[in-house]
Amino acid sequence: MKQYISPDNSKTFSEKAPQVQELINTTLYILDTFGIPLDATPRRLERMAIAFLASGDIKKIADFKKAKDLNSGYALKTRDIIIYVNKHFGENISSGSYDDIRRKDLKLLTVAEVVLQSSPNSATNDSTRGYSINPTYAELIRNFGSKDWKKMVSEKLKNIEPLSKKLKREREIAKVNVTLPSGGELTFSAGEHNDLQKAIIEDFLPRYGHGAEVLYVGDTSDKYLYLEKEKLEELNFFEISHEELPDVIAYSKKKNWLYLIEAVHSSGPISELRLIQLQKLTKDCKADIVYVTAFLNRPKFRQFMTDIAWETEVWIADNPDHLVHFNGDKFLGPYKPE
Repeated sequence: MKQYISPDNSKTFSEKAPQVQELINTTLYILDTFGIPLDATPRRLERMAIAFLASGDIKKIADFKKAKDLNSGYALKTRDIIIYVNKHFGENISSGSYDDIRRKDLKLLTVAEVVLQSSPNSATNDSTRGYSINPTYAELIRNFGSKDWKKMVSEKLKNIEPLSKKLKREREIAKVNVTLPSGGELTFSAGEHNDLQKAIIEDFLPRYGHGAEVLYVGDTSDKYLYLEKEKLEELNFFEISHEELPDVIAYSKKKNWLYLIEAVHSSGPISELRLIQLQKLTKDCKADIVYVTAFLNRPKFRQFMTDIAWETEVWIADNPDHLVHFNGDKFLGPYKPE
């Protein structure tokens, strides 16, 4: 059976007895089979598993065969779940953390209706509300270990769309497709910050990039969505895992210019402090650096205008054919329209 958590990746898990570790991993296998998404930190998975076990009064693997459910009249309030997991699973959760049980530990399970509320129509902060396993799922849990159990799960749940599939479909719908200057394509998650990054790649670079190739771009849900690590290393760029990476990095071989571009939606323009920081990090870089702060529109630019560092550039997506130069007298002179 798959090890969802190991003593190597979770300190709290490593401190638990071997039988409890086995129980938690078995529980996560069951939840995985039920279609619960498990793309979370080991500690978050651990907390979800033990809250689920408390909801069914399951203290050891043998208890799966007698798992309690809402029809049996069993339901624990969030404060009682804390007492239960502290007592049986070697936890030391504060009694004041009861709201985390509802908002974090049981969140996915209640959305998927694997765990039910004893009084679903009561107020959110109703202290008398209890949580218990849905009888449909409890029946499957009681049969866990029997021959063809996974087939039994498929049959029983064939008319229920798994939460993992539902969330994946929603994430796929809310995507933004981006075409790189090279012709390749990326897919961003939806959001104004990523809309701006799309504009930088598709509108800014073709205008001002001198044939620039994108070497790095992050996404709000994937920090390393696109990365040309070897090419950055060839330019003596700083350690790519560094937390101070700009949003978009592009390189023009024609000019030997490396563009460091910040996409500003709610924070993070290239300020004087940020400029000093980037200059220090790129001091060994073989390319000349061009610093650019990008905004979606003028109102957003005005919001951050006083923070922009001298010797940098500003680009505004809704006026893509113009740049704002914070460069002293470098571009001073009469403008002659063509």
